[in-house]
Amino acid sequence: MSAEPRFFNRELSWLEFNQRVLDEASDKSIPLLERLKFLAITASNLDEFSMVRLGSLRMLEAEGDMRPDPAGMTTSQQLKAVGERMQTFLTDQYRCLLTDIEPALEQAGMRRLKPSELNDRQASHVQRIFDQEIFPILTPMAVAPLPTAADDDAEATTRKPKSTKKKQSRSKAADTSGQAEEAADQELPTFPSLINQSMSLCVRLAPEADSTVPRFAVLPFGRNRQRFVTLPADGGFSYILFEDLVGMFLGKFFPGETIQEMVPFRITRNADVELQEDQASDLLSEMQKVVNARRQGDCVRLELADHASPIVRQFLQSVLDVPDRWVFAAPGPLDLAAFFRLSDSQGFDELRYEAWPPKPSPSVSPTESLFEAIARRDVMLFHPYEGFDPVVRFIDEAADDPDVLAIKQTLYRTSAKSPIVAALKRAAQKGKYVTAVVELKARFDEQRNIEWARDLERADVQVVYGVKGLKTHAKICLIVRREPQGIQRYVHFGTGNYNEITSRIYGDVSLMTCSEDFGADATSFFNAITGYSQPQRFRQLEMAPIGLREKLLEMIEAEIDHKRHKQKAQIIIKLNALVDEKMIEALYAASQAGVKIRVNVRGVCCLRPGVPGLSENITVTGVIDRYLEHARILYFYHGGDERVFISSADWMPRNLDRRVELLVPVEDKSCRREIIALLKTSLSDNVKARRLLPDGRYEPVRAGSSGDPIRSQEALYRRASEMTEDASRAALATFEPHRAAGREE
Repeated sequence: MSAEPRFFNRELSWLEFNQRVLDEASDKSIPLLERLKFLAITASNLDEFSMVRLGSLRMLEAEGDMRPDPAGMTTSQQLKAVGERMQTFLTDQYRCLLTDIEPALEQAGMRRLKPSELNDRQASHVQRIFDQEIFPILTPMAVAPLPTAADDDAEATTRKPKSTKKKQSRSKAADTSGQAEEAADQELPTFPSLINQSMSLCVRLAPEADSTVPRFAVLPFGRNRQRFVTLPADGGFSYILFEDLVGMFLGKFFPGETIQEMVPFRITRNADVELQEDQASDLLSEMQKVVNARRQGDCVRLELADHASPIVRQFLQSVLDVPDRWVFAAPGPLDLAAFFRLSDSQGFDELRYEAWPPKPSPSVSPTESLFEAIARRDVMLFHPYEGFDPVVRFIDEAADDPDVLAIKQTLYRTSAKSPIVAALKRAAQKGKYVTAVVELKARFDEQRNIEWARDLERADVQVVYGVKGLKTHAKICLIVRREPQGIQRYVHFGTGNYNEITSRIYGDVSLMTCSEDFGADATSFFNAITGYSQPQRFRQLEMAPIGLREKLLEMIEAEIDHKRHKQKAQIIIKLNALVDEKMIEALYAASQAGVKIRVNVRGVCCLRPGVPGLSENITVTGVIDRYLEHARILYFYHGGDERVFISSADWMPRNLDRRVELLVPVEDKSCRREIIALLKTSLSDNVKARRLLPDGRYEPVRAGSSGDPIRSQEALYRRASEMTEDASRAALATFEPHRAAGREE
């Protein structure tokens, strides 16, 4: 054991998680368009990984930070391993698409056509689209190669990517005659700043007369271009890629020129841009600057078609300052994440999962007020098996209820047309006291949250931009209502965001209560993060970065103590990520004391399970299925007095030390039984679950010879369906007479 590190590397663990998603894309038992969707997810995941994790590692290397991570790997070692794993992953992605999914889709009637395969009707159709919808919009940019490109060391990986200010590759717009305005005396955008995450074409033009210097132009597509162009066909669905369509008529952008080569490419910029909060007098405007700066960050990954010549490849590498290691040559279409849209094509229902519409919660009648339902008993909702509608109704009813005095809510990520935000605005306009804690630093949702914050402020909502130095990631809504017996507080806690769209595909938990203790704690919580007051000691809640970690360690230590006294001890943890070194060490100590620990973690797991003398009492499984496992649920046997918590926090240093998070005990016995049943179902999966091995590999969990196959998400949906049916039958068995108006008994 001493020869092996105690932890897995975080970056490699994440890549293994993405491999499990790719395994779903390769699984022939899954409907074809669902497999295509999983493939698109792997590409989207890898984009974010490159923007954030790869960008961060390269910055550390440029700064000379060679400190080893908990797995003992230096920054350079991590980059080497990550680069090799990403190259292997790319090969697997395109093998899955080109030799497996696309041939099967073609047989099913969904066909991608190349320009040479178009018939006359289709060729006329794409020419009309190009002439009317593409040619008037796209603008090619003529780019001069860097005079020092030949001197650059493309192999160097330890230097800091040069600023675009130091490498001025002048660009100029090419007009339709092939002539361009001279730009020698004017400042024009540098090539890197013109290109964003969207697809582009690099065009190599023939050298001018009496010259051997190649000429280049770049044609950016922009983010909103339709990637798949539908073609007329006698049956099925045929389409052509946007880049192939543009390539058919590329000469129209460069009349009189000889086009020697056309290469699709795509870059990924470093999105790990820091905000200097201590120096920000106006956080909203400073966040806008961060969003703008991200668009011009250093290029950390270059993807291009594998048919690119060495000349084009060297040109792109030199002007973007990308070493060989971070160039990824693709044998098929770039930007596989765009295939999300193709997977939603109409008319191919047989290539999709059976529909699982969310079921109404038996705890909430659509005919009664949410306040009445919550006053009767705590309400626990399991999304997306049960609908998110009660959460939306909770805030919607509060906005219109004349007895509601105040609404206070955190907003981390919301939908584009959020009904919850609309309800908050309506409530403020009706004179209620409305406070919204809008987290402007929610990565990749900053622009949307900036717009929501401004919109809410215009509606007279009191908007707070989170806590300085921390991200407010807690999911909580407090409603204060005047009732006959006095002021009553209603609270919603969640493990997921207030987003009715993602609630359909994210597995999360909601708890709604009017408990006096939770109401008092919710009030203290909002007072702490919206004012200058120090957080007071809560009655039930724990909050990061003060108290939450300590509570978790206390609960783990209690299980160790029970085991030392020869009592049963057990811990069950359901998370998205398990990275924090101190928490993992606490679990190791519990394992060594004999505590049985079961971990269900969807993504990154740095804990090494099943190692003799270290973690032999710990098993780790993860489920990748049609819904994204997102709930954070914790269970401690606690000497038979079972303790269950839901939380907004994963076990990562950022969540426990640098974010405002909540840990919420489930006190209601019925709710506790329901959530324990969910945990047991998740852990019993032997169809979609994978078990983490001591060497970092994952293996499928399979039912024994006498066991029945259990697909946990299907089992949870069937259970939600049965509970809804039982509630409907019970309602039918109860007769309620119509009474004459004005008469009571």
